Amino acid sequence: MWRRRKSLIVGVLVVAVAGLGFGLYWFQPWKLWQDTTVEEALPVAVGTAAPSASATSSPAQPEVLARGELISHEHDTSGSVKLVRLADGSHVVRLENLDTSNGPDLRVWLTDAPVKQGVGGWRVFDDGLHVSLGKLKGNKGSQNYVVPADLDLTRYSSVSIWCDRFDVSFGAAELVRA
Repeated sequence: MWRRRKSLIVGVLVVAVAGLGFGLYWFQPWKLWQDTTVEEALPVAVGTAAPSASATSSPAQPEVLARGELISHEHDTSGSVKLVRLADGSHVVRLENLDTSNGPDLRVWLTDAPVKQGVGGWRVFDDGLHVSLGKLKGNKGSQNYVVPADLDLTRYSSVSIWCDRFDVSFGAAELVRA
């Protein structure tokens, strides 16, 4: 009788430890207390050398095509977003003064979804057209994300800090054309 009970207790403990390990891996709760700050300057050009300037002309300056302010969704999020055309014609999405929570598998998404306040806006960004510009480099600071050259930017109207693991937006900004 005692042997059977002991086997049951050991089995339950093994399942509990395995469940705890999986839960820690999946949720990564320690990231809520870890901040990563990234401060990048706006690039002159993406993937090419900066255009050379002659003595009589200056190089073209980056042009802001659209901008927006981040609103909070699943986590408190603030900062601004800019869609910038660089001197060489390439584009970047620039996050400035970003401040959000860290989390597992965070991405920067360019989307066609409307930005909605509150819980109703948390999960809309994967419903339509969206493209990942890469993993979020840091949950604080100013960062640049290269936009693929073949993207039709007229089809995208918002940027989301997207948690791919839980399919939820940490925060988002509507892009208002300049």
